[in-house]
Amino acid sequence: MPITTLTERERAVLRAVGRGLTDAEIAARLGVPETAVAGQLRDIRRRLGLRDRSAAIVYAFDHGIATATPAPGPPLEISVLGPPRAWRAGEPLDLGPVRQQALLAALALRPDTTRTKQDLLDDVWGPEAPSGNVVQVYVYRLRKCLAEPVIARDRFGYRFLGAGVLLDITRVEEIAAEAEAAARAGDLAAAVDTVSRALGLFRGEPLAGLPGPFADGERFRLRERRLALIQRKASWQLRLGRHADAIAELRACAAADPHHEPVTALLMRALHETGRPAEALAAFARLRRRLAEDLGVAPGIEARRVHEVIRRGAVPVAV
Repeated sequence: MPITTLTERERAVLRAVGRGLTDAEIAARLGVPETAVAGQLRDIRRRLGLRDRSAAIVYAFDHGIATATPAPGPPLEISVLGPPRAWRAGEPLDLGPVRQQALLAALALRPDTTRTKQDLLDDVWGPEAPSGNVVQVYVYRLRKCLAEPVIARDRFGYRFLGAGVLLDITRVEEIAAEAEAAARAGDLAAAVDTVSRALGLFRGEPLAGLPGPFADGERFRLRERRLALIQRKASWQLRLGRHADAIAELRACAAADPHHEPVTALLMRALHETGRPAEALAAFARLRRRLAEDLGVAPGIEARRVHEVIRRGAVPVAV
């Protein structure tokens, strides 16, 4: 049945259902018996082919009969650089079960891009995607818990409206750009301080605990982005002669990713410059062993170059 055939009273009932009102609340608002509301809702569901109340709620939102009401005041904040979280005015919001959070991540990390229902099923569930209207239900719940019209619907799918939402990875990129600008201007001390602020926004494993192929891919991308920022910071610290300052962070990165040659090369240089060549050579030995045992390859030219300079007792050239 076309939506245009709904009467004003039927639209009012469906709008109230979409906003989460019970039959009794709808009856009180419309001034009719509760039994009349229940009967009218049954008739609406039958004519629109909606199997239950949840389907009616989704239908009301998807067809513009009910809309999320934006909350006044501070903007919505969303964090993905750790366990997913959201706040408004410092108050945490309940994002629901992990699959619902994974769906929010799949939308929020592709802002202003329409994602089809199948896209989202593939992102969150992969080949074991369920049938039914689970995507629509999760979108409805997210709209309700965020109390913000940030998830739009068009004839192709759903779209996260990024304007006005504070997303932590977006802030990281803004701060990183400030650090690069400071470095280009020759102020390496300011560049180090600025990129440290960007790194401070990471709160552990990105998207921690979220299932699905999309979350897996984004975890890898965000880990790599953090590692790239640490490398930039360490390279600036070494150019400033702050070798000791760089060691702890580089050690942690080398332990977390023992195959990462640029990080180990920076660590080797920092150790050597602080008078610890034996530790620098040991770091190279660990890298060589892990690459051989795990990947069947030898260290690349950059790590070998730094190793050779340290072995000969010279001062390494800039990495």
